[in-house]
Amino acid sequence: MRLPIIKHVVEFIEKNDDDFVIETMEVLEDLIEAKGIKDEELEVIGELLSNFSGALEVRKEIKGGTPKKEALNGFMQRVMGSIDN
Repeated sequence: MRLPIIKHVVEFIEKNDDDFVIETMEVLEDLIEAKGIKDEELEVIGELLSNFSGALEVRKEIKGGTPKKEALNGFMQRVMGSIDN
């Protein structure tokens, strides 16, 4: 996961709607099943899905009253903590 991408997607959601991101994720999840898709392509799709999912989580926290910077930093700390364990 990359914080700059998550931050950018959060800003997109704020300007538009989270439905766009959810629908994009559905398309990417369906694309995984395409015949002939390469491992490298699957990795890129997986990374995009992770970033989009993270952005939705951060946006949920922001809507719950957490300041954006705090929500972003807290999310990344949880991600890094789960990797370390």
